Amino acid sequence: MIATLLLAIAAAGTAQARSARQRQLSTQLGALFSTVFHDDEPGAAVVLQHDGRTVYEQCFGWADAATHAPVTPSTRFCIASCSKQFAAVAILQLAEQGKLSLSDPLSKYFPQFQAPFFKHITIHHILSHTSGIPDARPRTDRHFVLTATDVASVAYMDTLSYLNFTPGDGHYEYINPTYQLCYQIIEQASGMPFEQYMARHVLGPAGMSHSQYFEAGRQMENAAHGYERDSVTGQWREYDYGEESFFATKADGGLYTSITDFLKWESALRHNVVLKPASRALAYTPWVTIPADAAYGYQPNTGYGYGFFIERTPGRRDIVYHTGDNGGFTIYAGKIPATSTVLLIFSTHPHYDRMQVVNKAYDIIASLCPQWIKAPTR
Repeated sequence: MIATLLLAIAAAGTAQARSARQRQLSTQLGALFSTVFHDDEPGAAVVLQHDGRTVYEQCFGWADAATHAPVTPSTRFCIASCSKQFAAVAILQLAEQGKLSLSDPLSKYFPQFQAPFFKHITIHHILSHTSGIPDARPRTDRHFVLTATDVASVAYMDTLSYLNFTPGDGHYEYINPTYQLCYQIIEQASGMPFEQYMARHVLGPAGMSHSQYFEAGRQMENAAHGYERDSVTGQWREYDYGEESFFATKADGGLYTSITDFLKWESALRHNVVLKPASRALAYTPWVTIPADAAYGYQPNTGYGYGFFIERTPGRRDIVYHTGDNGGFTIYAGKIPATSTVLLIFSTHPHYDRMQVVNKAYDIIASLCPQWIKAPTR
């Protein structure tokens, strides 16, 4: 009886200490993000969740500078290249169903591609950014650059005559057009329009009922705008569709969602709702190491899987994440799968050092809740 009581007291003390550390964690994260995002400018939504429970959540600034409508947890951001993981999951689902193989050559789906090397470039290569296909989209037509769809954006591959490197030879080059190919592959393999397949088999099962793909002329409900600060006037300028550096494609970057819906996505991945464990393991496997001179995506000790970056820093557990940049939207969606820890930073402007802030946040987590991030000692 006494032993049981002592164990109960010890457990209560441990729980109180854990709760105090998590309150301190929330306070320190709030201090960090409050120095980055402010209430009198385009803003952001930030959340840290552990084991399905929200530890820290805070929204800053405006979703719309014209109306000063505030960012809320339900504000939809263009998550840009974080959209790639949704297309990758759709491809992996279709592989699970036997409707395609990751070893299928692109020539199977795109017989109009004339170059013989497309017989040796596989779905695996395009998902892992190891295909060697160059980003040779035409840049002279500004209207095309800002408005081209997934199908139009890859039309240059019909007559493409060269590669930047041999597919799968260990080189990495991050380009959007290879993920734009997924749009048509998903349609052909499933027999359904891209958005219909994604709604029925990816977003729907995950419970992401308030997420939608961008399309010109479509009403985007509760959506934020992206912004950049004018270097001359200091004023915030809207950087959105048809304005600057905002692309209209879907499979590689066109999903609008909120931190609330994205947390549902993370839960669906964690609990095998949208993928089997073996397929998820493939997505989280670094198939190629990202070199320091990479044009996009370099972080030390980091590789690329299928729609995800995987950081393997010595002494820490794997961090699986993606970044996104489209117009003014600047996104980070990361997690530590081994401990069910999720960190999301959805911003409407790019005027901060994203990875520096992310690394500071993980350092705070490591100092207060080390079991969430530090690798177990053997």
